[in-house]
Amino acid sequence: MIEVDRLSKRFDGVTAVAELSFSVAAGEVFGLLGPNGAGKTTTLRILSTLLRADSGRASVAGHDVSTQGEAVRRSIGVVNGGMGLYDRLTGREILHYFGRIYDLPKPHIERRIGELDALLGLGDALSKRAGTFSTGMKQKVVIARAVLHDPPVIFFDEVTSGLDVMARRAVLDVVRAYPSEARAVVYSTHVMSEVEELCDRAAVLYRGRLVAEGSIAALIEQGGESNLERSFFRLVERSGLDPKEGPAVRA
Repeated sequence: MIEVDRLSKRFDGVTAVAELSFSVAAGEVFGLLGPNGAGKTTTLRILSTLLRADSGRASVAGHDVSTQGEAVRRSIGVVNGGMGLYDRLTGREILHYFGRIYDLPKPHIERRIGELDALLGLGDALSKRAGTFSTGMKQKVVIARAVLHDPPVIFFDEVTSGLDVMARRAVLDVVRAYPSEARAVVYSTHVMSEVEELCDRAAVLYRGRLVAEGSIAALIEQGGESNLERSFFRLVERSGLDPKEGPAVRA
């Protein structure tokens, strides 16, 4: 579903992503794990065609991110912690608006809204204006909007920041349920426990570089520690990148 080959990006002479390579198969939740500034968001922006890489190649759902941008954008959904909604529209109106952008017929949009209501528990968010939503309600509608057109690839970027325990659980349940034989998820976070719970495999990123990649059990074993957090620091130390230093660039 995703192929990344030696991807690099620099900002003002500072490397944000350096020679990054990984792949994601259908049916997987693939984690991008690292602190702020590790290069996670920069990588997702390149994959979603918001940024152009300086070098390297990447494809999403069989489409080249450099030359087939429109096809890539129709094949993805993107969710992050800072996405806004139109305050004067109800949740249902927002979903209908974006459904029309994707050329979905009205009966199809209504059917998808019903499915997503059952999955996410949208409830009152469908009839209330977005300006009245709680943080959790906003995030649920943002997720519904991202998956309305049933894209084969979803990018989740630091999606649980600021959510209460109920909203966080609803988000994590969607992430875990979404992959299938024709769909995959990339889940970017610095929260180790979420990676351990959700991800089939993960790439450990630090200061723009790939430190390690593999199943969660394999990463813990490679680090030689009892859990992923301790193994993360051990893997970074072995890479020669000082975990006490700050990021190369906020990304």
